Amino acid sequence: MAKALFELNPDLDRDALAQQFARNKRVQIRDLLTRETAEEIRLILANHTPWGLAFKAGEGPGIEPQQVLAQEGKTPEGQQKLQQLFKTTDQAAAAGDYAFRYGQFSLVQNVQEQWDPGGPHELLLEYLNAEEFLDLVREITRIPGLVKADGQATLYASNHFLATHNDSHVAEGWRIAYVMNFTIDDWKRDWGGYLVFFDEDGDIIEGYRPRFNALNMFLVPQSHAVQYVPPFAPMGRLAITGWFRDR
Repeated sequence: MAKALFELNPDLDRDALAQQFARNKRVQIRDLLTRETAEEIRLILANHTPWGLAFKAGEGPGIEPQQVLAQEGKTPEGQQKLQQLFKTTDQAAAAGDYAFRYGQFSLVQNVQEQWDPGGPHELLLEYLNAEEFLDLVREITRIPGLVKADGQATLYASNHFLATHNDSHVAEGWRIAYVMNFTIDDWKRDWGGYLVFFDEDGDIIEGYRPRFNALNMFLVPQSHAVQYVPPFAPMGRLAITGWFRDR
């Protein structure tokens, strides 16, 4: 079973990927996993994940990310909280402040709080921290001190976004941010959800389509965002995201 859920593509050109990362401090690794295992993970995310929602509206003392778990969102109180969080994140983004909202299922919290012991999400976090996978990341980034990965399943559906920021939590051990995509094969350009990078003048210098079975990695801090997914997008962008850490 372990091999069936997360099996690396044996044909990856690791040297070429490492050279690309060395030049740009970011890389997209296409066809990361075997097709069979990537499709299995897509099914888990699409059909067997109780999505909550994550929000943040602004930065500064006392402003923390907010979370509404799936079960809470079904209650009247949860619905009221969601309405307020949608309003405050809209206001923050309109003012040019940092904000985000997206579907979330924390792989780490799932283990810590024992939401589903032995379930597939717990196994996914184990595979992200397996030596075989961490060795691949160390080899491509040429950072031998990476010791672990955290992770969350994410769903960027209609009206979801992640505003411009740089992941500056280096003191907490964040070294490499990652996005492992499992959305449909034929994601349309106009549906948003692209991971984009900015220069100092605010121009987009590179962007990655949410490409099925592709791993995006980049050295932090770097100015980046996830583009707004418009209301007409018929489905959401499925991914596993997080950071590879040196502590």
